[in-house]
Amino acid sequence: MTAEIICVGTELLLGDILNSNAQYLAQQLAQLGIPHYYQTVVGDNVERLKQVIEIAISRAQILIFTGGLGPTPDDLTCETIADFFDVPLVEHPDIIKDITQKYALRGRVMSPSNRKQALIPKGAGILPNPTGTAPGIIWQPRPGLTIFTFPGVPSEMHRMWEETAVPYLKGKGWGKEIIHSRMLKFWGIAESALAEKVATYLNMPNPTVAPYAGKGEVKLRVSAKAASVAEAQELIAPVEKQLKEIAGLDYYGADDDTLASVVGELLRASGATLSVAESCTGGGLGQMLTENLGSSDYFWGGVISYDNSVKVGLLGVNPDDLAKFGAVSSIVAEQMAVGVRSRLSTTWALSITGIAGPSGGTETKPVGLVYIGLAGPNGEVESFEYRFGAMRGRSLIRHVSACTALDNLRRKLRRVR
Repeated sequence: MTAEIICVGTELLLGDILNSNAQYLAQQLAQLGIPHYYQTVVGDNVERLKQVIEIAISRAQILIFTGGLGPTPDDLTCETIADFFDVPLVEHPDIIKDITQKYALRGRVMSPSNRKQALIPKGAGILPNPTGTAPGIIWQPRPGLTIFTFPGVPSEMHRMWEETAVPYLKGKGWGKEIIHSRMLKFWGIAESALAEKVATYLNMPNPTVAPYAGKGEVKLRVSAKAASVAEAQELIAPVEKQLKEIAGLDYYGADDDTLASVVGELLRASGATLSVAESCTGGGLGQMLTENLGSSDYFWGGVISYDNSVKVGLLGVNPDDLAKFGAVSSIVAEQMAVGVRSRLSTTWALSITGIAGPSGGTETKPVGLVYIGLAGPNGEVESFEYRFGAMRGRSLIRHVSACTALDNLRRKLRRVR
């Protein structure tokens, strides 16, 4: 038994609206243990929608439509489905009554065009919409095929799915198994390198292991199919343990963990504090740290030293070293870290200085060159050089720089525990 998600709306194809409905439904299907292998986005066009239906019914037994249930002429989902299966539309007075009452509660009168939303394929069941005016359908136009339609408004679709569709599917015996996933996160290793290390795990049947990469981070999704979340977790646990052992310090957390939250917990656990001095990241590192609840327990503040005068005046960077080595250098990164740690009296300090681009690079100091400084409680200070490359773009260079600074501190804290 497989499902296919079909999202209808030209606005999705144009990129005007983010298709969050597909992500939500995919997650919900996984929780029910109903596999789905295809998602389709199609515009508001009758012939193309029919083509999509033709393909979908050849490979799936559950079709889930979102969008195209409104009162306007370009809302074509219900009538196109009915026409495809050669079934007439039937007007339901109870739907008209429901829409009329909802408009009255808002102090408005139902528009005549809303009558279109009361037209349902003959033989289809109504999927109630408690909050909006567009009901959906639950329909079996032929044996072995079930169709659901939902409005495109996410809040309406979510409630209709949870209150009606899920109980229906479970009542039919679907959803006896669930698919539960654990997302393991890594930093400081390339996707290809990690995949080579864990190659023997990538062809496992249950649980499955799949690699992902993006914005400098690598992930391994470990998914298990079982009768309950508890049973799935039992399948995942030994595999997760082995993957962590293989990855070593490159593994930093799972699921909702971020580098900033992990570093924060390490600092809190040891009663340590942190300050930061930023140049090219312009406060991005501080923002990451303060996104976590309770970060004031360990993060005391920072200095955005974009101009060299701030590096000298506030952080105590030696002007002779600035003149000789330049602002983007290991010695300046180290002095920035030492300076902010001293000024704010923290246990640890991080600094970042670099060339985020798109301009400002030279042959010896190209765009993407970044130095990170780390100063510690025993007077130790070190710096790290990275060449992130101009092709990443300014925004990504800044993001990866801030994350890499956090990762350096994370590794240090792990070693000194």
